[in-house]
Amino acid sequence: MEHKNKSSSAPLYEALLAYRDSKQRSFHVPGHKNGQAYRHLLEQAEAGQSPAKDIVNEEHQHNGEIQNDGGKNVNQKVERFSSVDEHGADLQSVERLSVEGAHSELELVPVRSFLEMMEMDVTEITGTDDLHHPEGVIQEAQELAADCFGAEESFFLVGGSTAGNLSLLLTVCDEPNSIVLVQRNVHKSVIHGLMLSGARAVFLEPWVDPASGLAVMPSVETVQAAVQSYPEAKGVLVTLPNYYGMGADLTPIAEVCHAAGMPLLVDEAHGAHYGQHPELPVSALSCGADGVVQSTHKMLTAFTMGAMLHIQGPLLNRSLLRQRLAMVQSSSPSYPVMASLDLARRLLHVQGANTFTAGFAAVKAFKRGLAELPRFQLLQPAQPLQPEPPAGTAKPAGMPVSAAQQTRKGLTAAAMPAAAGYTAQDPFKAVIYDGAGVLSGYRLQQQLEACGCVPEMSDERYVVLLFSLGSTVQDAQHLLQALHHISSANGHELNQSNTEPSQQIAKGSAHYISTWNNLQETTRYSEPISFTLQPIVETNTINVPIEESVGCRSAEMVVPYPPGIPLVYPGERISTSMVARIQLLRDEGAKFHGVSDASLRSLKVMKE
Repeated sequence: MEHKNKSSSAPLYEALLAYRDSKQRSFHVPGHKNGQAYRHLLEQAEAGQSPAKDIVNEEHQHNGEIQNDGGKNVNQKVERFSSVDEHGADLQSVERLSVEGAHSELELVPVRSFLEMMEMDVTEITGTDDLHHPEGVIQEAQELAADCFGAEESFFLVGGSTAGNLSLLLTVCDEPNSIVLVQRNVHKSVIHGLMLSGARAVFLEPWVDPASGLAVMPSVETVQAAVQSYPEAKGVLVTLPNYYGMGADLTPIAEVCHAAGMPLLVDEAHGAHYGQHPELPVSALSCGADGVVQSTHKMLTAFTMGAMLHIQGPLLNRSLLRQRLAMVQSSSPSYPVMASLDLARRLLHVQGANTFTAGFAAVKAFKRGLAELPRFQLLQPAQPLQPEPPAGTAKPAGMPVSAAQQTRKGLTAAAMPAAAGYTAQDPFKAVIYDGAGVLSGYRLQQQLEACGCVPEMSDERYVVLLFSLGSTVQDAQHLLQALHHISSANGHELNQSNTEPSQQIAKGSAHYISTWNNLQETTRYSEPISFTLQPIVETNTINVPIEESVGCRSAEMVVPYPPGIPLVYPGERISTSMVARIQLLRDEGAKFHGVSDASLRSLKVMKE
């Protein structure tokens, strides 16, 4: 009962409510003073007074002394503030002030919801604890998060999963030139972590699903071979799930790492919900990962930039990790973001699997409707594993033994099916494509947006539609209507095509390149590649037409976005296949970060 009562609390959020309700005078940062800076502006505009005029608020001055009115005026102002409309001002005042010429001040006032948030935008003061030395409500909130997600210890991140990836790499790479085994197609934050730590990366080539053409993660055989070749490596880092919700069982890889004494680090940014429902894939922690980064804001309910780092086992130096977290995170962390992490955890802790009832209803309604639109196909594994129930949940009757359980029972990865590289699909990532081969993923996204549906991302073939616990059946219906409309509007293009759909798909597969697929097809893993913060000297570089860059060493990082997976690293020699990828993505409308020529007609390379 005591545990249940604790899990239903949100200690950090409740501390912010207490601060807001205390109406204490702020003589500390932030400068907006609980939103008073804007409320003063509103009050002055309503009174027709100049913002520069010195006004005594909430109190009256009498005979040279300030007399308090017992809080009556304060309450009146709070009541008046709470009655403002969604544009931040009382509706009658807007009409009156616009006539009086004072409307310009009102236009400077944020919407009410923003002003209300400012009342809880606080800093490290008595009662609100300190993220970098938690002893009170933040410590309690993080302990509850660890219990909810199955970790030994959890840390709140206010810089997104980026902060988690940086801190993990800075922890394991504890000396210059440390070798770390890294999945090649990783988020750019991992590359930045390698640069900050001065590490040498051995890039592991990911397994590519032959049906979809998408890279998932390195095979256990690739990890095993790299571990044997580099036994001095400080750890292994992989990304799971990928941006399309694709994944596989991590347990065999965790076992390989632990047998070599290496920690397994997992960028699980898109899997914060994993393991929390019988129909969801298992979490990386449950598979034995030592350090797991999750973007709680992506698939759960935290504010943007709200993430968590979960730790278990003895292979990570936790004292050093705390130091690294303090280095890469702000010394003035956002309390609203941290409180949103506390609330996201509480919702999941209290409601459990029921948290996802509405979301599953929405995505299942969409998939049923999509089945009636044969033109648009859905990405899914050929041989899916049955997901395991969350920790502490009884396995439903009739559920077969999963590959993860079989591996734990002694079945080796080599004995598993060849398709074991893609055996799990996040049901909330509905990845669709035009089976007729008429619309690229980019064009389909543009047409969906024109119909009021904004996808998560797209590439040359696929569109990723992200559902979550916040999705509704109405959302699914609107999306299906949009696809019906798009199918009808593009029907003439389909009719004018002289190529059979099956031939179009086969042709598309031969040329398909995803923004996620950053890999070299000739080897399982690379030689160690050194990373450094030392900048490239501009006078040692030259811009060349992209078609002439083959064989040159790149002087810039080429990052298709989303999802932000570097395609070319500084200092890396550019291959013919790299140029072909860049040109195809460019021509299909992909956006790029890190390049000096936004049009990508040229690349900056090293003079040689």
